[in-house]
Amino acid sequence: MKRTDFSPGTALTRREAIRRAAGAGALASLSSLAGFGVSNAEAAEEALGKFPKHPQWKFVFVNHVTTNPFFVPTRYGAEDACALLGCSYQWTGSEKSIATDMVNAMNTGISAKADGIAVCLVDLTAFNDPVDNALKAGIPVVSYNADAKGNNRLAYIGQDLFVSGKGLGQRIVESVGEGEVVGFIATPGQLNIQPRLDGAKEAIKESGKNITLTEIATGPTVNEELSRIQAYYTGHQDVKGMFAVDAGSTEGVAKTIASNNLQGKVHGGGFDLLPTTLDAIKKGDLDFTIDQQPYLQGFYTVMVLFMYKISGGLSGPADINTGLKFVTKASVDPYLGAQNRYEGSSAQEKVLTRSGAI
Repeated sequence: MKRTDFSPGTALTRREAIRRAAGAGALASLSSLAGFGVSNAEAAEEALGKFPKHPQWKFVFVNHVTTNPFFVPTRYGAEDACALLGCSYQWTGSEKSIATDMVNAMNTGISAKADGIAVCLVDLTAFNDPVDNALKAGIPVVSYNADAKGNNRLAYIGQDLFVSGKGLGQRIVESVGEGEVVGFIATPGQLNIQPRLDGAKEAIKESGKNITLTEIATGPTVNEELSRIQAYYTGHQDVKGMFAVDAGSTEGVAKTIASNNLQGKVHGGGFDLLPTTLDAIKKGDLDFTIDQQPYLQGFYTVMVLFMYKISGGLSGPADINTGLKFVTKASVDPYLGAQNRYEGSSAQEKVLTRSGAI
């Protein structure tokens, strides 16, 4: 993955940051301004807006599954925002959703005097003390992708998880009608995904339909998820629907439906935009997936921290809901039409065009 890095501690003007980003190819997305006479870094600076001379702030992202493919576009979003704003970021945390590893990463960031910390609050209480310690040290902290009630973080950037789960549940009711369904979840209780399953259960209950949803844990890695989903279906071949609340499990549901020729027999759906998930929707292996815009969870998070720093804390922190959007066979083509950074399918920086009604 391409990164745009600057020497730590260097004070950059807005113009110099843009010139360096342009040299690294990070301003390719500004080619649409050519019609307005923007042809060089100085003109691009005028088009983007000016910020005063500032340090090259470094922000630390603490993640719960650092190598999970879901977060590839999140990293691209953080990378692109840093290139535009003249700052940098570090990606750290845990590979297997171990809270103590994440807390250790946060403490390291605090000790290193990070300029801002973004953390996935996947546990209700584990991060309370580290967040408070960071705030006491003058380090702004925001959560992204997952949030925890009672934590003193300054803002949350991500999907409304419970509401998205209710949307999932309503789709289950519409597609299945009645019978046994299963909800796969990588790590039960984890706050980036458990609220989705809770929301789905509530929506099914509110419908009054005779639908029983069984919750099944799949594990924090993609290989574990697939093997457990396949094993579940082998022992429950009368299931009417298989659904998931995380990216890896959704991919596993799609592969299980395809390998067992269950198209039209077992309904399937889930979350996120892994390329294999989008292909499965096109082929009819999945009914739908839910887009939560992971790119924006990186891009907006850097923007929030940057604005906090440059305004001396007067501006920046704001909860940002990155959305709930169903992707179905009828709407999947634009996602498949071009490999791009926004969905994590390509590292290439380019402007995408779209025609037709919105």
